[in-house]
Amino acid sequence: MESLREHYALTLRRWVANLEDSWDACVNEAGAARARIWRLYMAASALQFETNRNQVHQVLAVKPDGDRSGMPLRATFE
Repeated sequence: MESLREHYALTLRRWVANLEDSWDACVNEAGAARARIWRLYMAASALQFETNRNQVHQVLAVKPDGDRSGMPLRATFE
């Protein structure tokens, strides 16, 4: 099992930055009200993940091959 909380916070901050960088195009596409709602939603969600109020966990499950899972003993992150 792995917590993706910090990854989500970083991703949401980047999405907010992308929205702001493309603000005029987003407003033209979706309208000013909707663009403001999404900016607020994503910024607030990022804050919730940063302060550990929201969490996301990923569970990796495998079907064993006999008595072995085939998974390494430790996750490797590069």
